[in-house]
Amino acid sequence: MALCTIPSPVSGFVVKSNVATFETYKIKSTMVMFQLKKVRSLRLVVKAAEDAVSQPAAGAISIEEDKPKTPPVGPKRGAKVRILRKESYWCNSVGSVVSVDQDPNSRYPVVVRFNKQNYANVSTNNYGLDEIEEV
Repeated sequence: MALCTIPSPVSGFVVKSNVATFETYKIKSTMVMFQLKKVRSLRLVVKAAEDAVSQPAAGAISIEEDKPKTPPVGPKRGAKVRILRKESYWCNSVGSVVSVDQDPNSRYPVVVRFNKQNYANVSTNNYGLDEIEEV
């Protein structure tokens, strides 16, 4: 049985532990036990220091300014659209656009609200850009 001292990097105190090594059938196992006093409250204070950030040169262009803004996809909010999806309850009906998802991977980005409710008392539905036309 050996005794070792382990310093803690967080709090700066030293914890003494008992390290026991057992050898049985050529298998080594190490056990570490810590005996800590009961503490009513623990408090950790962390202070962050600001690093000096270098200012870009006057002629330099930042990366954010280089990216061109993509134009908005689909109809604007509040626009009236006609539904072209044949299997839809609102086929050939006119509704107003609630929102348009600008993510290019979205399958049905356009949310349309109707005045008439369907059989499930729902008055909104999502449609693809090819399933609607502006009126």
